[in-house]
Amino acid sequence: MIEGRLTRLRALRSEDAAHHLRWRNDPEVVRWAAAGDPCFGPVTAEAVALAFDTMLRLSPRESAVFTVEDAAGGGAIGMADYRDLDPYAGVATLGVTIGEKEFWGRGHGSEALRLLMDHLFGAYGLHRLELDTWSGNERAVRCFLGLGFREEGRRRAAVLADGRRHDRVLFGILREEWAGFAAATGRP
Repeated sequence: MIEGRLTRLRALRSEDAAHHLRWRNDPEVVRWAAAGDPCFGPVTAEAVALAFDTMLRLSPRESAVFTVEDAAGGGAIGMADYRDLDPYAGVATLGVTIGEKEFWGRGHGSEALRLLMDHLFGAYGLHRLELDTWSGNERAVRCFLGLGFREEGRRRAAVLADGRRHDRVLFGILREEWAGFAAATGRP
């Protein structure tokens, strides 16, 4: 378990499938998490069960999905993951989704992502972390920039959300930038 002040990250459990099913069938969660991408949701319980069979067997040397819990109440509020971990290049791709809407805008997603970044830069000694979002998700953009990520590029008009085209915004952070950011903000 990886613990913070607001959240903790724990290993995924089979009973978390019910939360994932609910979040991936909530149009508002799907909109913000994946710009409404139908590959994210809505989904059937059978599709989530199949995905969970795979997620529960992931090798942490390559990828992992964590459940984000609220530190105060202990309930599952979202998920955080890393994937495409390349130990030779020292790179991984991250993601975070807070599925419980009452926790949106309260710092839980930022802290969950920071905990995951600390874990990957620390335990795995990675050199670079990257992630992306769509340009309409201003809350995610602020979160990423607030954690020291730099915008590295855009895939113009690559996302269709709400019948409009948006850019896919790409972010990255290097190990030395994270160390400097953590020191400047007083974070461990």
